[in-house]
Amino acid sequence: MAKTSPIEFVRQVQAETKKITWPSRRETIMTGVMVMIMTTLLSIFFLGVDSFFDAVVRFLLTLATKG
Repeated sequence: MAKTSPIEFVRQVQAETKKITWPSRRETIMTGVMVMIMTTLLSIFFLGVDSFFDAVVRFLLTLATKG
């Protein structure tokens, strides 16, 4: 493998960064909003699942202490 000089490396990096297509401001905001919505929905879902299993375990523990 041929070694690349530091100057040539910097030129290659600059050439590659020019190929990047950055998202628009609107796309960035929409993506952020979608992430917030999905995070909220998932947190509510996992709160419900956790509460359900908590209730089941508590019920089973009350059965175990009665007998």
